[in-house]
Amino acid sequence: MTAPQTPAAAPLDQPLYGASFGEAIRRFFKKYADFTGRASRSEFWWWYLFAIIIGAVYGILLSSLGTLGNGGSGLGAFGWVLVVLYSLWGLAILVPSLALIWRRLHDANLAGPFFFLGFIPLVGWIILLVFYLLPSKPEGARFDRR
Repeated sequence: MTAPQTPAAAPLDQPLYGASFGEAIRRFFKKYADFTGRASRSEFWWWYLFAIIIGAVYGILLSSLGTLGNGGSGLGAFGWVLVVLYSLWGLAILVPSLALIWRRLHDANLAGPFFFLGFIPLVGWIILLVFYLLPSKPEGARFDRR
């Protein structure tokens, strides 16, 4: 009989149930463009909390420092630097965020293309939110690499 795996010992091709905040962020970047496999709810939601924190910090910096060098009206030079940096950040996390969404849907035993339901006006985001909140299902292992 083998000992149960600790969360840190879970291989990258398997979901990490009970992931900590730091583990979820590390796995997000290690599985940068991997649309195969599954992602646990903890991996998914910790990453989105991190992304929200980054966005909030950016918003605070832009609102408080963005007008520097422009006499308080419009964006100053520092504001444009912040806009460029945040745009680069958004581009850098676009593909891995889509991959994480895809893997989260797989963990709920849904095909990744269900993501496109999010484009339905008014209700698409609600449908996706419900899918993201669904518990993990063992049948989702069909999306793992073989």
